[in-house]
Amino acid sequence: MEKVASNLFEESSSAYQDKFVCKILKNKQNGTFLEIGSAWPKKYSNTYILEKKLNWRGVGIEYNPKWRNEWEIVRPNTKLYINDARRVDYGKLLNDNNMPEKIDYLSFDIEAENGSTIDALDQLDKTALNKYKFGIVTFEHDIYRGDFFDTRNRSRKIFKKHGYILTYPDVTNLGLEKRIFHGFEGNDPYEDWYFHPDIIDINLINKLIQPIKNNVVPFGNLGGMNSREIINML
Repeated sequence: MEKVASNLFEESSSAYQDKFVCKILKNKQNGTFLEIGSAWPKKYSNTYILEKKLNWRGVGIEYNPKWRNEWEIVRPNTKLYINDARRVDYGKLLNDNNMPEKIDYLSFDIEAENGSTIDALDQLDKTALNKYKFGIVTFEHDIYRGDFFDTRNRSRKIFKKHGYILTYPDVTNLGLEKRIFHGFEGNDPYEDWYFHPDIIDINLINKLIQPIKNNVVPFGNLGGMNSREIINML
């Protein structure tokens, strides 16, 4: 797979979601994204590098209004909406912003503990997922903190219903050697990473998922792959 230039990532997301997207899409220029749970416009952002370095454009949803002014300065290609993600009509939102029906990336990162994550996904399902598809999805369920509102299981059913392939379940932040040493208690499985085969080549998806099916990566009960491990395998 095409090497990603290291100078793209002087500012990067907390678990290299942006690097993952760049590697899969081979540093695609002029891509598109929807970011549900935007918060920081630069540091820790899953989409900052995509916009700044690769000229992507997108739509962001953020509940906290304190970020609005900084987004307007730092992220001119992103239309940020200060709103409750559980109350948004996503179909109308994407249509109003002239987003294509096939969008490159969905970043989903809000609070599972209070039910916001699954409620917002239910709303996205009801208002947009029958029309809009996302090539890559990084979805935060935070299962390591607790099984809040059955978010992980319910979200997997929704994405599967719409044809998404769960390629990297329970992505973690800890390296494999630390997981083996500490066991599950030292682990932090917190995200699922999906592809949609109508946008991402199914041959590539099968190639990426094969090591997991063949138990080359020995997860056991330790959770999924560390995000750095995933990047290094690409």
